[in-house]
Amino acid sequence: MPLTAFTRGALRFDVTDRGPADADETVLLLHGFPQTSASWDPVAAHLHAAGLRTLAPDQRGYSPGARPAGRSAYRLEHLVDDAAALIESSGAGSVHVVGHDWGAVVAWALAAHRPELVRTVTGVSVPHPAAFVRALYAGPQLPHSWYIGAFQLPGLPEALLGDERRMAAVLQRGGQRRDAARRDAAALSGHLTGPVNWYRALPFAAPGYTQRPVQRPALQVWSDGDAFVTRAAIDNNPRFVRAPYRLEVLPGVSHWIPDEAPDELAAMVLAHIG
Repeated sequence: MPLTAFTRGALRFDVTDRGPADADETVLLLHGFPQTSASWDPVAAHLHAAGLRTLAPDQRGYSPGARPAGRSAYRLEHLVDDAAALIESSGAGSVHVVGHDWGAVVAWALAAHRPELVRTVTGVSVPHPAAFVRALYAGPQLPHSWYIGAFQLPGLPEALLGDERRMAAVLQRGGQRRDAARRDAAALSGHLTGPVNWYRALPFAAPGYTQRPVQRPALQVWSDGDAFVTRAAIDNNPRFVRAPYRLEVLPGVSHWIPDEAPDELAAMVLAHIG
């Protein structure tokens, strides 16, 4: 039977488990901020047609049963352990992991710290976290990431984005399509604190946790219309991959690649897996 949920400790996560019943391989799809597993639907349809199973969870802070209180509960180590728990619950053994935005951060860290669970890794929009941090301190990334600092302020993101219509408008100004912005704003209406806590937990990260390199075949998909992640951050990626690595660039596409270019993204993932 397909999974509809999995648990880790007292937390219960919703998950969409789809694809052929006899699929030999599984793809784990990790969404970013401020989205849910629904953002992967167009990509997943292509993967199912190719004979693959997909697992798309609503991650910590997004699933109604997995919204712990406190910033430290959203450290990257916990997010990685959540993904590992899903893989282990699914019976898949090891998976191809694909993450967008914050989901890419989790995907890179999962591949680095739990390589026995990962066959290949694909980061969409966001590079290995150490590559991103390097660009913040020694590159042009910082002005594009101003909101990370703003999100540290208690109550400010909730005040600015808590209204559904305002949040949809902000997402559209960030390049998202109108229908997708409305979908995501509606899904997170009244429940923004957990997702924002992913950012607020950054000061609590274990020293050195993000520095471990990946030793699994890696694909980075980036778009040159991304308003949040610079090419300089992407170009740091090879420093932190000790396996075959490929970069694919989508011209004229915004940060929201799974919504805006699902056909192209799915084709790249399938080529990488193949």
